[in-house]
Amino acid sequence: MKEQIHGGDIYRHPQVLDFSSNINPLGTPESVIDAAAESLKRIANYPDIAYTELKRALAAYEQQPESFLICGNGAAELIFSLVLALRPARAVVPAPTFAEYRQALKAAGCQIITCPMEQLRLGENIFSFLTKDTDLLFLCNPNNPTGFLMEPDLLNRIVNHCRKQNIFLVVDECFLDFVEEGERYSLKPLIGENHGLFLLKAFTKRYAMAGIRLGYGICSNEKLLQDMGGVTQPWNVSIPAQAAGVAALKEKDYVNRAKKIVREERAFLKEEMRRLGLTVYDSLANYIFFQGPEDLYERCLKEGILIRDCGNYPGLGKGYFRTAVKMHSENLQLIAALERVL
Repeated sequence: MKEQIHGGDIYRHPQVLDFSSNINPLGTPESVIDAAAESLKRIANYPDIAYTELKRALAAYEQQPESFLICGNGAAELIFSLVLALRPARAVVPAPTFAEYRQALKAAGCQIITCPMEQLRLGENIFSFLTKDTDLLFLCNPNNPTGFLMEPDLLNRIVNHCRKQNIFLVVDECFLDFVEEGERYSLKPLIGENHGLFLLKAFTKRYAMAGIRLGYGICSNEKLLQDMGGVTQPWNVSIPAQAAGVAALKEKDYVNRAKKIVREERAFLKEEMRRLGLTVYDSLANYIFFQGPEDLYERCLKEGILIRDCGNYPGLGKGYFRTAVKMHSENLQLIAALERVL
């Protein structure tokens, strides 16, 4: 049985209010559900192995050539196929950050060098880890689980340093969708000129589509994208996932509404959680990173609330937690539960 290292484990904890996974608080758009359901009439056929319609819609949405795009069975699959295609001998991963990077590198037999963050933020010490024998660097912006954005100047210097040292750079931008003016922090403008840069994105959080598994990458290194396809099973993006993705990309008002709700509710939750004596960090994503009693996860679970215990993140320990930003009525339930258990 696979180890559960993420949030969202509602199957072991039925009938809870799930604050442990960070998806769009508005829920899945009806148009996406309808498109996926309608596509089931075609499931006697194999999926389009080139996901032609989805790639065309993505190219228009991201304003990138279709040849720069690759889709996968969630962003997680792309992390694994990227590592398998590159076959790095030595990779640098900050701590704390998303667990899948380490998992993929470990599966490929890669040496993993951990760069500890300075006060939970990536700092100048990263450059001492990016030596000439480094093959790959994973970054997450904003970072998971802290929600901190990287300083643009530092990120740009890292990009330039990696290019000079021939270090392949992967930047996970999955949570930029919920950051105010998130496009200002994206490295997408550098993609065309930098063949050593890969941006990771997903439908999971933006459109509340975690269960259908659809992610994508943007990279101008077309040979690498071909190599990734060569180490991935065929027909990895199902017919319902492709149909749902095409429908989702049309939901612009939905995304804008979600950003507004997240901004307002994030501020509300931070204020209330600080009032309750919790140490709350300045997350800019659709989740809140905080410190509390070491057994807070268990206390909340007894109240029917599932939060994310971050104690299994490298670089963190017991007492660190993350909670999603949801609709106001649900956030009120979280605060009420915290008041009872604290």
